[in-house]
This record gives sequence, C-alpha cells and structure tokens, in this order.
Amino acid sequence: MKHITFYLDFISPYAYLAFEELPQALMGLSYSVTYKPLLFAALLKHHGQLGPAEIPAKRDWTYRQVLWRAHSQGLPLDLPAVHPFNPLGLLRLAVATQAQGLPNRYVCENLMRHVWVGGADAADAERLQALTKQLAPSRDPSDVSVKAQLKAHADEAIAKNVFGVPSFEVDGKVFWGHDALPMLRRYLEGDAWFADTAWERVQTHPAGIPLHRT
Repeated sequence: MKHITFYLDFISPYAYLAFEELPQALMGLSYSVTYKPLLFAALLKHHGQLGPAEIPAKRDWTYRQVLWRAHSQGLPLDLPAVHPFNPLGLLRLAVATQAQGLPNRYVCENLMRHVWVGGADAADAERLQALTKQLAPSRDPSDVSVKAQLKAHADEAIAKNVFGVPSFEVDGKVFWGHDALPMLRRYLEGDAWFADTAWERVQTHPAGIPLHRT
C-alpha cells in the first residue's frame, strides 16, 4: 500500500478542490494519507515567487477557474469575504489537534469548508473561536510547539522540492496541483511510464537561460 503525504494550506482554493476530489480520484486503490498543513507563503518566499492572488490578472483568472472547476464537479465553492488573508490561525489550529501536528481528514474538512463554503470572512476572530471550540484541539494553537511543527512541515516540504500547494508526495515523487490527481492515480496503479527515465531526465534537460536555484 502506497502512502501519500498531502501538503496543503487552507488559503488555497486548489487545495480545497483537491481535498474534496481525492477520495473519488483514487477510488478503488489501496493507499493511506497524511495531511501536513504548511504556510504556502513560506514556500513562495523560499522559491522567490509571488502567489497567484498577488498578481491582479492571475488573481482574477484563478478565481474564475476555481469557481468553474467547482461548478463542473458539483462542489460548493464560495470565495471568502476577503482573499488572500492571513491563514496562520487556521493552520495552527489544524496542527494543534494532533500531537505530531498531523490533523485527520475530519479536521481538514472542517477547516477547508470554513474558508471555501459560505463566503464568510475566513480569518474572523469569532468564527475562528467557534471552530476551535468545535474541533477541541489537544493543545493551545498559540503554543510554541505548534508553531515549531508548522514551520517544520514547510521545511520538510522545501527539502523535498515542494514549491506549491496542493502537493502530493509518494516515494519521493512530488505531484503538484489539483490537476495532477489523474497522474497521481496512474502512478499508484503502477503505470510503466514512471519506471522509465522520463521522471528524472527532465532535471538535466538543458536550459537556454539561467535558472533560479534555491
């Protein structure tokens, strides 16, 4: 049985779509999942990137695309009252629900829908307080151990060459994005393409301009 590490940030609509679609996309396969919340902004900073919601034209397209994808999949998706927003309160709450900082699917589902269903302010203090009461974390989300685990998740992801969310890591291979789910499925099914050299070969493909290396 293959094990998937699912790196996510609740601020990402693509992470929400992938989270909701994952069970159906991998239906019939034997696998397990660990959910690892991390601060998407930490990945962006490390790789010297702007987030899609920080570029006005890309922001508009991102919202149009995720609304369309949700519509086409029959999923509820409402843009939160303000986006982007500071997701640290939600991320720390998720991490605080489990001793190793690994929230279960129920916790992630509630946090995802807190942001992406209903159109309310995802960072509103009263809403966050109510959600905290509902999820009843075993630790205080503001505890230093929680903050350290959240940072460790990002550090681990960066070490594995994760650069965005959602990302799925299996056997050292990283599959990025909601639209990578079909590719992930084919890998779990044992598609012979992945046993060839194509996966590794791209890393040494010549570049015509200097690449930014982190």
